[in-house]
Amino acid sequence: MTQDRKPGLFDYALLVTLAAVFGIAFMLTKVAVAEVPPATIVFVRLLVASVCVGMVMMVVGQQLKPMLAHWKAITVAGLFGNALPFFLISWGQEKVDAGLTAILMAVMPLITIVLAHFFTGDERLNVFKVIGFCFGLVGVAVLIGFDKLASLGDETIRQYAIMGAASCYAIHAIVSKWLAGLPRQAVSTAILLVSALMLLPFSLFIDQPWNLSVSNQTVLALVVLGVVPTAIGTLMLFAIVQRQGAGFLSQINFLVPVFGIFWAILFLGEVLPPNAALALFIILVGVAIARAKSNKIPLERAS
Repeated sequence: MTQDRKPGLFDYALLVTLAAVFGIAFMLTKVAVAEVPPATIVFVRLLVASVCVGMVMMVVGQQLKPMLAHWKAITVAGLFGNALPFFLISWGQEKVDAGLTAILMAVMPLITIVLAHFFTGDERLNVFKVIGFCFGLVGVAVLIGFDKLASLGDETIRQYAIMGAASCYAIHAIVSKWLAGLPRQAVSTAILLVSALMLLPFSLFIDQPWNLSVSNQTVLALVVLGVVPTAIGTLMLFAIVQRQGAGFLSQINFLVPVFGIFWAILFLGEVLPPNAALALFIILVGVAIARAKSNKIPLERAS
């Protein structure tokens, strides 16, 4: 149950740490896609995360069996919360830098407010949300380039794929309400396992991972990707929601893209184009405007 208290220094430290944990996923994915195809990256990531969260589930005394009664909702959540967006991001990052990916993913809460208007009964659009969404569109146009919006070049298509992942997360934020009230570790383990199984056939029959030549650096990136932003990030998210609620956690939408850029510059030496900072600023202004009259904007997800 959420604590009825004002956020303290520890709560904000947790929030910033989680943003850093989520933000590092873009950098790790960029490292992995240099040697491993997207489907295999996502399968390994989800498998590692499911094992980690599953161990926590057993420690706290929860079980997977009761989740069978909710298999339809879990399957939909697995598809839109993990399997499809993780694949789209990984495929997009074969051509798109990690920092730019983080900026494109920042539009997720703005897409969510539009979908929530049509698919929920208590989160209707208002003037603030519409203005915020328009800011987000302008920010994306600035980032991609107005002259490239209608083109179908390889890099542009992959940028659209990353925004498609943001849309998947927005759908998941709505679908996840179907699973509200279930034991968190158990339902998360079930979703991760189902998501991994979705990618397994693609990894085996298309990627044929046994033929890949993978360096130790890439193996490490894959393991860390599953353990840190996916498993540990999920558990930290639960802790913050339990302490301060979803409204407090929604502030992470402003922090994750910043950390995504930071890690990409620090570890990959990426240099952002001049329009990137302006695009990020416009998008985050849009998120701030959209939140002006609502604390229900869903949470940022790891990439």
